[in-house]
Parts: sequence; C-alpha cells; structure tokens
Amino acid sequence: MENSKHIVLAHGGGGALTRELITDVLVASLGRTAEALPDAAAVPGAEGLVFTTDSFVVKPLFFRGGDIGSLSVHGTVNDLAVSGAEPLALSMGLIIEEGFDIETLGRIVRSAASAASVSNVQIVTGDTKVVARGEADQLFVNTAGIGIRRIHPDPKSLQAGDHVLINGGIAEHGIAVMSEREGIAFETRVRSDAAPVWPFVKALIDAGIEPRVMRDPTRGGLAACCVELADDSGVTVELDEQAIPVRPETRAACDMLGLDPLNVANEGKIVVFVAEDCAELALDTLKKAPGGEHAALIGRVVPRKRVSCVMRTRFGGERIVEMPYGEDLPRIC
Repeated sequence: MENSKHIVLAHGGGGALTRELITDVLVASLGRTAEALPDAAAVPGAEGLVFTTDSFVVKPLFFRGGDIGSLSVHGTVNDLAVSGAEPLALSMGLIIEEGFDIETLGRIVRSAASAASVSNVQIVTGDTKVVARGEADQLFVNTAGIGIRRIHPDPKSLQAGDHVLINGGIAEHGIAVMSEREGIAFETRVRSDAAPVWPFVKALIDAGIEPRVMRDPTRGGLAACCVELADDSGVTVELDEQAIPVRPETRAACDMLGLDPLNVANEGKIVVFVAEDCAELALDTLKKAPGGEHAALIGRVVPRKRVSCVMRTRFGGERIVEMPYGEDLPRIC
C-alpha cells in the first residue's frame, strides 16, 4: 500500500492492488499470514468442514444469463468446490436501499433459491438490513457457505510437468455484465457463464483424479489465477493461446472493448492443475461432464523462469502474462 493512502476501485479488482490490500492491511491487522486466509478454509475444531464467505455488488442487478441472486449462490458454492469441498449449506445477508422495489427483491431471492436447488444446497439462515436512500446502490448481498472436504488441493504444490485444464470458454460473465450495463448491442449476445462447478470436481474425484490445485478464475480472470498460483509454487505457467476456448462472440466483444479475455472475470469456470500422467483422463472427464463439451488442455507448468506466466500466441510468438493491476470491468460480481 506504499503508493495509495485511500481505497480506489482497483483495490477490489482481484489484481495486484487487491493482493496488496489483503497482505499489507487485512492480513497484517488480523495477525495472520496470507496463506492462512484463503477464499475457503477449514473450520478450527471441526475436522472436515470448510467455510467461505463472499459479497456481491454487481451492477446491473440483472444481466444476460443471471442476476445478483443466482450469482451470489454460484460464487459461494464455487469457492467451496475449488477448495475440494462439497457444498452443504449457505447463509444470505441482504443490504437493501430504502425505496427498492419489493417485487424485484422477491424475484432476486427466488432466483437465488433456484440456483441453490440446482447446486443441491439450501439457504438455511440469513439477515436483512435496510439503509437510507443513497447509502447503498439498490442491493448488496453477502453470503457464507459451508461444505465437507472431499480432497485436499494445495496451492503450493505445482510441479514442472503438470498440465493446466479449463472446463470451457472464458470471459463470458464479465462481457455479459459490461454489455448490459453500458447498453452495448452485439450481433450475438454474450451470456454469463455463472453456474456451479462442483459437478466437475465430483466427476474428477469419481474418476480417481486428485488435482494439485483448482481455482475459479473470477476477478482478474485466467491471468490473475495463473500468475498467483505460479508465484505460490515458485514455477512458471505456460499457456497456449490457440488452446484456450473463447467463443467467437466473446472474442469479438473483447476486441470491440479493447479487453484481453485473459483478464475478464468468469463465474462458471474451473481451472484445474493435474499431474502429467492423468492429464488426458482429466480432460476426458471434464468433457463428459454436463456443460463441459468445450473443456480444453490449455497449458503446462515448467521450471521457474524470469516471469510467472507466459503465453504462446496464435502467431507463434510468446508474450508475458502479467497480474492485472486492478480490474478492467468494475462491479461484475
């Protein structure tokens, strides 16, 4: 936090400034280490249980493919899933601005209930707070989730030779929210990919595969995910641009907006790092899971180079993939 004395939007973007805020202020103030405060963590004294919390401030509240209600459920169960935990139950807290339409609120909560049902979890407790006009932007949602540990992925376990897989096309959520917010009309409308990823994790477990580590590439996108994990393990991740699935309409939208798909948020994707000897089985497993037909093997882990992540481009060159500074698209989750 050397260069900033005040919070800026980029501190919430999932990139370099977010890591600074967490490490230099939050972790330091709590007297913990960054490793001790992951997105989802074991519950002290309750072996096997995993706990997570998340907050959602997306604008607009409704977008192609979802809304703040379903998004809050998917985001929370996915944090549990990529930690190796089967989601069990959620809480939901609502911060509602005075004047908010009650029917709209009911629509959002019903959407959350539907998403919970699809994710095979229940919203078992919650809270509401109403604040005066101007003290919130319509509606903010906070969730907490609890799950039971099935496997133990380790963010520091990556080894040279490991392979990187993803279960489908990237950048769809961020582009869907951005286009809705700005009223941008694309020839083919991009829809958010928001969905639970536990079915993919379960499929891998059932196939006898225990990934080294898994991540849902939300804020900061695939780039932030790969850079952070490479740094944690002291290795370099090499990505293959041609292998990374990006729908044509999503790529066109990114080109129009001047965005790199690697930096755009996803809400239904899982990045999986596995040992080389089970990479093909893992890919086949992801492809056979519902919604995984576009799964792909997108890169590999190599001994540490001078940078954390590089990408072989479609044109045969190589470019450095850097941790995003902030976020290209604010308020997307």
